Order: sequence, then structure tokens, then C-alpha cells
Amino acid sequence: MKFISWNVNGLRAVLGKGFAQVFDQLDADFVCLQETKLQAGQIDLAFQGYQSFWNYADKKGYSGTAIFTRHEPLAVTQGMGIDTHDHEGRVITLEMDTFYLVTCYTPNSQDGLLRLDYRMQWEDDFRAYLLGLDAHKPVIVCGDLNVAHQEIDLKNPKSNRRNAGFTDEERAKMTTLLDAGFIDTFRHFHPDLEGVYSWWSYRFQARAKNAGWRIDYFLASERLAPQLQSASIHTDIMGSDHCPVELVANL
Repeated sequence: MKFISWNVNGLRAVLGKGFAQVFDQLDADFVCLQETKLQAGQIDLAFQGYQSFWNYADKKGYSGTAIFTRHEPLAVTQGMGIDTHDHEGRVITLEMDTFYLVTCYTPNSQDGLLRLDYRMQWEDDFRAYLLGLDAHKPVIVCGDLNVAHQEIDLKNPKSNRRNAGFTDEERAKMTTLLDAGFIDTFRHFHPDLEGVYSWWSYRFQARAKNAGWRIDYFLASERLAPQLQSASIHTDIMGSDHCPVELVANL
């Protein structure tokens, strides 16, 4: 099975930049989107052979997630079941026969780290949510997790040390999540690969200079390791300030 995750930074905007053609080209079993920036009824988008599931933020034009799937889920859940977190459309979970698929758009800690305390609570609650799922079936979790885990995961680690997405606190929470029983699939296959990123600022010609960050992930329960086949980042695909990331697994 092929899984794709992409923060589209506004689905209506990326539709005008060849999204449908890219969707067909990727030919995935599951396509998970973050930052759709939609409300219900604002878009009529369907692809032959796929069902779609959506989670919208209460706030218009903000956040939001979606999953397109070729495979019928047993159950679909929006959010984590925690009211504090479930008004921004950030999580969708599909229960499949042998695994859970979770897509997530993790809250940004924001300039000045104004939302860092909330982010820390989110991290603890999201980890607990994933471990609750993992107790029943293995989990694949994907999305814009809004953290570059290690220095290898961004172009300029020293100058970004206390910036949102590369604080010691956020990085430690990712370490805690991985230590709880999850694999960073890209590093599983490419432990030392440098210079491959999934997000570039729109400022300072960052993408042309490849001054990027790897903040989009596929994580998988450790017991899925024998079934993981490849993980890649489609740096050539344009349309958003993020590019799609991919996992192929024998599930």
C-alpha cells in the first residue's frame, strides 16, 4: 500500500496549481491532507475510486484535515475526543482491518512561542491517544507534526534553535513519542541523508536555496518495521510551501 501525506496550505489554492494531476500521478491508496483551510460545503472534490473524510476547524479558513482512501474503513473518528483540542480540525483516524491510520496537523507554537505551553499539552495528549490505539492495532501516523526532530532535519539548526518547530521542548516531545514505540520511517530508511526537506518558507527564496525543514512525517508502530518497504519525500512537487511525503508498506 502507498500512503501520501501533504500539507497543502489551502486546498482551494492548490487546486489551481495542478493538485488533481498530482493526485493522479501519485496513485496512492491513502492521501492525507493537512491545512485544507475549508468549511463543509465550500468545495466539491471527488476522485474516482476514492472515499473522502474531512475534519473542519470551527474557525473559517483555518487548519483542517482530510483523507482520501481507496479502502473502506471500519470506522472513522474526527479529533481525539478531548474538547480542548477538537475545535481546530487537526486529527482524523481511520480504523482499517489490521491497522489504524491517523493524520495530524500539529499546532504551531507560533512566533514568540506564544502557544508553546498549549503545544506541550497537545503533545502529551496526542501521544496518549496514539498509544491507546496502538494497544489494539498497530498505528501509522502522518502529517505536518511541526517539528524538525534533529539538526539534520533543517538547513540552519543553530540560528533556529529557539524558533517554533525547533525548540528543545518540541524536539524532546518527538523523542518521547518515538521512544514510546514508534519509528520515524524516513530516518528508518535514510538515517544519515542530509539536505532533504518537506517545508520551505515563502520568504528569502528559501525553496530555491533549499533552506528547508523536514517537519512532515510518517511514523509507524515499531512492530510494523518488517512490513515497511520505502519512505520518500517528493521535493519536486510544487503547489504548497510543503511537499508530499510518502510511505510504502506491505499491509
